Amino acid sequence: MADATQQSFIRKIKMDRIITSYSHLHDNKVIVNGRLIFYQENILKFADFVKTVFKQEQIVYPRFYKMDAISKLGFLAVELVLKEQTIDGYDRDTVGVVLCNSSSSLETDIAHNDTIKDRTAYFPSPSVFVYTLPNIVIGEVCIKNKIKGENAFLISESFNGRLLCDYVDELFNSKRVDACLCGWVEVLGNNCNALMVLVENQDDEKVNKSPGFNPVIFNEENLNFIMKHN
Repeated sequence: MADATQQSFIRKIKMDRIITSYSHLHDNKVIVNGRLIFYQENILKFADFVKTVFKQEQIVYPRFYKMDAISKLGFLAVELVLKEQTIDGYDRDTVGVVLCNSSSSLETDIAHNDTIKDRTAYFPSPSVFVYTLPNIVIGEVCIKNKIKGENAFLISESFNGRLLCDYVDELFNSKRVDACLCGWVEVLGNNCNALMVLVENQDDEKVNKSPGFNPVIFNEENLNFIMKHN
């Protein structure tokens, strides 16, 4: 009986956690809360894709142009989420960021290696080197949104909804966050895929549900569904 009660309590904790907004950027399209807000078939380069979306959304942030590829993608994914559902009601010390991908900062590592591999023309770029860690994208997101809570960048061979859910659930259960941005941010060459969700407690009085989107339970199944069907 005790075990059954404990399982019911754990299930209830997880059911109280919801996705209140999400964005998905891939294959030259951008989907926010189920709505296609951008698609342009003839864009061949990742740099052109993110720049076009950035301008379409009328985001004003000069620092964007200095970022590396993964930081630009993660930054855009977060901005699109927070346009629909703000975190203004939260102490920024209680907002977390948990991201994941499979290639770490390989895209920038390759660019950095290109500046040092020729010993006769050895000229490492500080502006490139500073981005040779995957968690720098979290830093860019936190700087823009003044987020000061728990953060982590996880590495997985492929998109792993369970890994993200388990990690974020633990942050909530241990009271280290009241809200959390989490997702997958991958860039390699001109291929990109970013899924970003905002996770909040369903019964939190700070939750002001965005119009036109019905929040869904934060769990592995829903994360996988959004990734595969958007």
